[in-house]
This record gives sequence, structure tokens and C-alpha cells, in this order.
Amino acid sequence: MNRNLLRVVLAVVVAAGVAVAFLAGRMSVPAITDMGAIQEAGPATADENAGRDMGAMTAAEPESKTAGGQVAGSEGIADMARPAASADQPMPADAVMITPERQQLIGIRTARVERRSLDRTIRTVGVVGYNERRVAHIHTKVTGWIESLQVDSTGELVEQGQQLLEIYSPQLLSTQEEYLLALRGRASLGDSAFPEVARSAHSLLEATRRRLQLWDVSDEQIMALEESGVPAKTLPIHSPIRGFVIHKGAYEGQHVGPDTELYTIADLQDVWITADIYEYELPFVAVGQVARVTLPYFPGESFAGRVDYIYPYMSGETRTAKARLVFANPGWKLKPDMYANVEMTARLGEGLVIPEDAVIDTGTRKVAFRKLPGGHFQPVAIETGFKIGDHFQVISGLTEGEEIVTGAAFLVDSESKLRSALRGMGGMPGMNHEP
Repeated sequence: MNRNLLRVVLAVVVAAGVAVAFLAGRMSVPAITDMGAIQEAGPATADENAGRDMGAMTAAEPESKTAGGQVAGSEGIADMARPAASADQPMPADAVMITPERQQLIGIRTARVERRSLDRTIRTVGVVGYNERRVAHIHTKVTGWIESLQVDSTGELVEQGQQLLEIYSPQLLSTQEEYLLALRGRASLGDSAFPEVARSAHSLLEATRRRLQLWDVSDEQIMALEESGVPAKTLPIHSPIRGFVIHKGAYEGQHVGPDTELYTIADLQDVWITADIYEYELPFVAVGQVARVTLPYFPGESFAGRVDYIYPYMSGETRTAKARLVFANPGWKLKPDMYANVEMTARLGEGLVIPEDAVIDTGTRKVAFRKLPGGHFQPVAIETGFKIGDHFQVISGLTEGEEIVTGAAFLVDSESKLRSALRGMGGMPGMNHEP
């Protein structure tokens, strides 16, 4: 009975040793092929065998099997525990390591910090208007009645110097008669032996002539008056510019004076387009800058102009400032009160840029994640400048050619904060997560 119990105990010990060696992967136990030998051995023989086998296991060199099935010694184990060659480099303390499988799972994408021209395009809307420098308001400087109209409709195109209307003015008629009298007086008294008389004749003629000129009587009309010797009943009014009549306030038989606006004429060879510029875009707009305009009425056609003036005030309702653009208008395609699509490009030189989705704005600073060897990612505080399309200008924090995280950067940021929190809790009881 004692011998049978001893046999059972020895069998259990041997089986347990084999299981431990298999699970640890550090030793191999010779297979027991002849259980009969153990059965025939006495207690002393079995004890000696067990002691001999355990001593050999203790003194033996630790072994493990390689992937190819061969046994590896201590050098093989050291090679397996050593990190990859790229990970031999010292990593920053704030770097976070993410395995390739997890990178693929959260969809990490990267891009290079690159240098490119910083061209910012500003798109806005504008309204076509008249060039105020090419608008003429027609008034008369005498009081009278409109005798006849030569231009009697709004929208009519008139040429420079074209006669618009004729005004009968008793005041003008009497001044012409005074001029003819002064002309005859100078002829008879201009050569007088008395200098004072001669000067008076000349002064009267010049004063009367000056009065006619101030009433917009041209030198040609005064010359015609001198030649004919007959005062003109009416005063013709001519257009000072070539353009379209955009306002007509003159009618035949109407009593008019200096305060009556007879016509408003606009030259549409040049037009102004007033565009709204948001306050954050004002630094990119300057006088003389080239602008292009497209109209929904003329698809595929654009017009080139320039910024002429930026108004020094803003609209409190829309938070925009007005920019005045000057455009040539061949064929009068640009008509006042049309809406136009305005596009301007600001040339800001060259600089470093990164994609917009690579920047994490924490509220107090902006962060990007730099890719390091061995699947490590390091948060980097950066300073950004202008936003150029879907990219940000980088002022500091990154250098050209560095690889940064673009897709799922916020997930990398969350992973980094989680790792930092766990490291900070490592000293608390039960929170040691180190392997």
C-alpha cells in the first residue's frame, strides 16, 4: 500500500514538473517512456531519481524554443527582449507609442511640413455703381425759362459738347446789350486823349465780358455776339462729358434757376464696384491690388480691375468694410446696381504650411503631433499665422520636411493624455500599470 501511494506521488510530481516547464518555455524535461522501471524501483531508488532529475533542472541553462522549433539559450532570449533598432534612440518623455494595429484602427494619416507660396484668395460680393469722378450734374447759372429741349429722355447717350437745351433769360439778354454798348464805347473812347476816359471804356468792356463768362457763355458765343452785333435771345446749354442721361429734370417752358438740376450725365466707360470685406480679411486687401469680377449674366467671362480705395469705417451690422474697385467697362456690360462676384489674391511670399486638420486648438495654445521612429508620436506646441485655404501657416514649432499627424490627430491627443494620466497615477495603491 505504501509502495502504491509512493508511486502515485512520484507520478504527480513528474507531471507537475513537465507542465511547469512547458508553460514557462524555459526548460525541457526528458520524456518518461518506461513507467515500469519506476514501478520496479524501491522507495530509495525513486527518491534518488526524483532528486537527480530536479537537480539537473535547477543546474541546467534556461532554454526556450525559437519560432523555428529549435532550442534557444540565454543569448536568444536577450535578442528577443531587445527593442527594434529604431527604438534604440532615446524618446522624449511626452511621446506616446501607438502600435501599427491601433494606428490602422483609429485611422492615423500623416503629412509632411512643406514650404509653399502663401497666396490667400478673398472672395466676396459687390455692387456695380457709377464712377463718381465721371458724373456731371447740369445746372444753369441764370434765371429764366426753358425755350426748347434737344435731349428729352432719360437713358439717352449724349456726346461731349452736344447741345442739351436753350434757356431764355432776360438777365442774360440785358447783359449782352451792355456788352455791345461797352464794345462801341471802347471803339469811340479807347483812343481818347484823356487816359482816365480810355481806361474806363476798356474796364467797362472787360467787366461785362467777365460777367458773360461767369454765366457759362463761351468765348465762341461772345465772338459771335461781337460779329453779329445782335444779342442772342436764348442761351444754349451743352454737355461737358460723353455719357448717358441718368436723370432728367428739364421740361419745355419750365422756369429754372441755379438750384434746378437739369440733367445728370454719367460716363460708363469706367465703373466702380463696391465690395464688402470682413474685418479679419482687411489685412490682405491693399490699394492697387488686382481684382477680378465675374457676373452670372456672362458665364465664363471675367473682368479685371484694381482696388482704388478702402473706406476708413465699418458697418456695425455686417462687420464689414467697403472697398472700392475700378473696372474698365467696354461695351457697357457692367451696369450700375448689378451684383458681381469679386475675387482678390493676396501675395504673402513663402512659408511653412501644414493641413488644417493637423492643428489641435486647446484654447490656450495650438498643438501638432510629430511622428517619431518606432510608432511614437510627440505633441509639439506650434504658433500659426494666416489660414491659407485648408492649410495653416506655421511660424514656429516645426521645421520643413517633418512628418506630422493629420487624420485622427484628436484621437492621438486623447491617447497621449490618457497615458500621461495613467503614469501620474502609477504611485497610487493598486494603480501600477507598468509591466
